[in-house]
Amino acid sequence: MIKSLGRINELAKKQREEGLTNAERVEQQVLREDYLREIRGQVLNTFSGMTVLDPLGNDVTPEKLRREKEIDL
Repeated sequence: MIKSLGRINELAKKQREEGLTNAERVEQQVLREDYLREIRGQVLNTFSGMTVLDPLGNDVTPEKLRREKEIDL
């Protein structure tokens, strides 16, 4: 699990209930950007390991994905 998610949720709740200070708004933005960066990295990692097959079992993996796999090796 992503470590900063708890703090992101705390700040979101506080924002709804009473508002945030400027420092908390900056912290919230930084945490959200880090969270999104981590999620995007996980998605890219998952996709880079995929192979796409058609119903006949032929490899139809897009060329861009094949190049990414070669770079990772």
